[in-house]
Amino acid sequence: MQLYLQTLIQASYTDLIQIKIKIQSIQFSKMKTIITSKNAPAPIGPYSHAVLKGNTLFVSGQVGKHPVSGELMLADIKTETKQVMENLKGILTDAGMDFTHLCKTTIFLTDMNDFSSVNEVYGSYFSGDYPARETVQVSKLPLNVNVEISVIAMR
Repeated sequence: MQLYLQTLIQASYTDLIQIKIKIQSIQFSKMKTIITSKNAPAPIGPYSHAVLKGNTLFVSGQVGKHPVSGELMLADIKTETKQVMENLKGILTDAGMDFTHLCKTTIFLTDMNDFSSVNEVYGSYFSGDYPARETVQVSKLPLNVNVEISVIAMR
């Protein structure tokens, strides 16, 4: 009888340890870190610059707005795209990453005729091993800008 009780207690303890491990795993998997950057313009709505979940960083779409002056850099599509990329760079840097960590990008354009100019500036931020990407034309973007880019990065 004593051996039976000892086995039962040991089995229960082992089960409790397994349950504790599962609970900790679930709690950890729900954790996320909000990334706010002074190197990107303040969000214009109820969203964060980026969210870090595990090793994956989800960066909200960035437009060509200067982070300090708040000025929209709309002189031409290349200037606008450069500011978008600099805003993304600032957020990535604050999250401890850079463009080499990008896995996926999405480019939104209001005019697909700007594709080659945007592509030229965008491409200058990479030295190879480009992330997956799509570029889509949309009818309108926030603040009436011409380009917006969102990214996903992984450590």
